[in-house]
Amino acid sequence: MAPPPQSGPVFKVLHRTVFEYDAPVRDSMNTLHLEPRTFPFQRTLSAVVRVLPATRVRRFNDLFENVTHHFEIASEHRKLEIESRIRIQNLPLAVPDASRAAMLHEYRGGDIPERTWAYLQESRFVSRHPQIWRQALDLTNGIDPVYEQALAIMRWVHREFRYEAGSTSVNTHLEEAFRLRRGVCQDFTHVMLGLCRAVGIPARYASGYLYNGPRDHLVGAQASHAWPEVFFPGVGWIGFDPTNDTLADERYIKIAVGRDYDDVAPVRGTYHGRGHCKMSVTVEVEKME
Repeated sequence: MAPPPQSGPVFKVLHRTVFEYDAPVRDSMNTLHLEPRTFPFQRTLSAVVRVLPATRVRRFNDLFENVTHHFEIASEHRKLEIESRIRIQNLPLAVPDASRAAMLHEYRGGDIPERTWAYLQESRFVSRHPQIWRQALDLTNGIDPVYEQALAIMRWVHREFRYEAGSTSVNTHLEEAFRLRRGVCQDFTHVMLGLCRAVGIPARYASGYLYNGPRDHLVGAQASHAWPEVFFPGVGWIGFDPTNDTLADERYIKIAVGRDYDDVAPVRGTYHGRGHCKMSVTVEVEKME
């Protein structure tokens, strides 16, 4: 596999999540996916994660090799602030012709089955529903290259589903989003994952951010974003964004990957207390050069 070019745009991202409680809470336990590892088309230049009240933060790699942070705050508190600041360099996306022409029978050799097995299975938010399977067969009928199949699926989701903030929640399942024909980037991603996996295409969930330049009109910028990635021999995982009907190119900043949203949530936690929680999230994505 030829190495990608070593130049591209540099981005910095600020992600701040603040929880405010109207009564003291305690025993807060939280897991974070806010720091990216280096991916084939993306290099991490710096990353800092800060937590207030100050506490010990443990850093490790999870089962999907995502950089993960975990912390606990036993004492009472009425405010929790989690902030990450990262700088990354993205490299130009390049998909070789041989990878674009690959067919599913080429996925049976070498280490590909081992690398992709988890991303062909059902997961918490992605099931093997008969309607999903029938739709996937219709969309890929007569198309042999996996790349073209993935494009057909992405374009169908973009065309048939309406982006509507507030119409779903972080707990919305693929089957509900498929029935509603609307949702946000998380739902678009789960639907495409289900369609791909139904016909044997390895597909995983990617979460991160999206830079919306002065001439771009992309949905999901200046917030956490999600998109599917499909595996191709010779190049690895390539992102397809059904929310915006485009490949995940150098405008996309990837933080974590997994089977679905459940594996990559930016902030997930629990606490003890009866205080009502108000959460606010700020995301700023800036192009440096």
